[in-house]
Amino acid sequence: MAGAVVLISAGFLSTVVGNATDTDSLSAGQYQTISESYAGGGTPAEASGSVDVSRDFDRATFTKQLQTQKDQRDLALSDLAAKVDEQSAEIEAEIKKNQWVIPVTGYSLTARFGQASALWSNRHTGIDLAGPSGSTIVSVAAGTVTSAGYEGAYGNRTVVTLEDGTEIWYAHQSRLAVSVGDAVTPGQTIGYTGSTGNVTGPHLHLEVRPAGGGAVDPEPILLEHGVTP
Repeated sequence: MAGAVVLISAGFLSTVVGNATDTDSLSAGQYQTISESYAGGGTPAEASGSVDVSRDFDRATFTKQLQTQKDQRDLALSDLAAKVDEQSAEIEAEIKKNQWVIPVTGYSLTARFGQASALWSNRHTGIDLAGPSGSTIVSVAAGTVTSAGYEGAYGNRTVVTLEDGTEIWYAHQSRLAVSVGDAVTPGQTIGYTGSTGNVTGPHLHLEVRPAGGGAVDPEPILLEHGVTP
């Protein structure tokens, strides 16, 4: 029985080897050639670290597409920069709108809110910033001029009403530089210090009146807005 199996196996192997020489069968060399042709050579791209670019590659098209991509990127960056500039301008305008500044320079604080003196019929209703006559007075904050003219003991007085209704009074001016209805910004010139009205020397009398009501101490409000008198 064992001998029969050996004979059958040998015959089968002879048939297979014999058939390998037929014209419709692949030889080892033919298989290797087809394999290399399909893979682009004997070394796969992954192993060699190179990329197999087709010989039909259109360099002109590639260059054109690369330039288009660059142009689109530059346009996107330009648009972004424009939006950043626009937002920066809006933020800066909002900061300026809400910013407060000291109304005069080169001054001495000679009287505070609530002080009593024979110089005033009642307690002092603001703060006095004394300095050379003709010194520039600027608006403390953004608002609209709602009064500008001579006002008895206050002398030449300007009233600037803020967006929330708060009134800022600037009294004893030698000369006014704005008119009723003018919109003013922080730091904008509105007049000049003087000695008009009930005074003993040139100074700016500054009052703060929330919602157009009675006068309150200006110092805490100035400090709240970053201004130290």
